[in-house]
Amino acid sequence: MPTKSVFPTKIYIEQLEHYRKLNKGLLHDIEILSQKDLEGIAWSKQHYQGGYTSYSSITDLHERFPDFIELRKAIDKHVKKYARSLNWDLMGRKLHMTVSWVSMMPKSTYHTMHTHPLSVISGTYYIDIPKGSSALKLEDPKMPFLMNAPPRKANAKAEEQNYLHIPAKNGQLVLFESWMRHEVPPQPVSNNRVSFSFNYEWF
Repeated sequence: MPTKSVFPTKIYIEQLEHYRKLNKGLLHDIEILSQKDLEGIAWSKQHYQGGYTSYSSITDLHERFPDFIELRKAIDKHVKKYARSLNWDLMGRKLHMTVSWVSMMPKSTYHTMHTHPLSVISGTYYIDIPKGSSALKLEDPKMPFLMNAPPRKANAKAEEQNYLHIPAKNGQLVLFESWMRHEVPPQPVSNNRVSFSFNYEWF
């Protein structure tokens, strides 16, 4: 057919090696944080519907705790690969993880649709994901401009749909450009969906 796909949106998905041992240590640290981080606990009670996140309290986990430092080093390597696939010209500067936080999502807890301003790459790493947990939902960046366009067919390819759902899996890393709108729908199962999220800046 005389058509061409243009302006691709690239998402990076990879399973980390030896993640089971790393996740065990991370989960131990997160359980302590969820009990000792009083500022985060207070914020979560008001804004996070029964869950816990360090989003508003401790956002330098990747510089503070050995398990998270090890995780950040592993993620750094994948961020370099992702940046190369995007054909970015970094002009001698580098990408650095600047903020990070953890989230524990019990049943009905969710993240609404949002972006990550001021950063260039964002992502999440899955630490403890019960069967049936919510997927990561990414939105087609053209959505605000579709106007009166007809809906896509239900059997259209995943890359042609208006939303992409990426199932959460233990040990899996997902990277995307920070301008991409995304959300986590309400957690449908009782056990906590535990993840580590982060932003990279360019300087």
